[in-house]
Amino acid sequence: MNISVECKSRPEGSKPRALRREGLIPAALYGHDGANSISLTIPAKEAQLLLRDAAINNTLIDLNVPDLSWKGKALIREVQAHPWKRTLHHLSFFTVSAKQQVEIVVPIILTGKAAGTKEGGIVDQIMTELKIICAADSIPESIEIDVTNFEIGSMLQVGDIVLPDGAEVLDDPERTAISIVLPAKAVGTEDTEVTEGVEQSAETVTES
Repeated sequence: MNISVECKSRPEGSKPRALRREGLIPAALYGHDGANSISLTIPAKEAQLLLRDAAINNTLIDLNVPDLSWKGKALIREVQAHPWKRTLHHLSFFTVSAKQQVEIVVPIILTGKAAGTKEGGIVDQIMTELKIICAADSIPESIEIDVTNFEIGSMLQVGDIVLPDGAEVLDDPERTAISIVLPAKAVGTEDTEVTEGVEQSAETVTES
């Protein structure tokens, strides 16, 4: 999905709170010129739409700053919001080239119904996301894993997850990501069974 957003340079001396009252969200662009940054603003409505469609450190966007004659590819690096009102306070963008290698975190999505569930097993998804490195123009929205053939006792380690071409995993390859296990027995049930067994034994002794 191609996502474009337009920003404007932030007037020197402008106050963030005053900008937000005007319906503008303060923003900053990093990575275009070494350690230097550009102070920007983005309309609040556009920022909200952007965050609805783009994920932090995961979605490549086309960023355009017309009054500075700058246009390029960027990732959303940070989103600052009010802790409970969730109103936006600030956005940070980081510019990248299309072929630049970037470190990102992508969600793990399970597909299919595990064979082991037919025998009473349950799918234990230990990891819900995966840290990888890949080209900026090849960022996957998610990593899908088909668990259809997973039987009880099956395990999938990070190193066995199939990644898109050119991507490399950064998490521990020996870490278990998914397993099919039997549900734990309720302790109360076991205690009841033991108690019943003791009572039956007592009854037998009494009768004899």
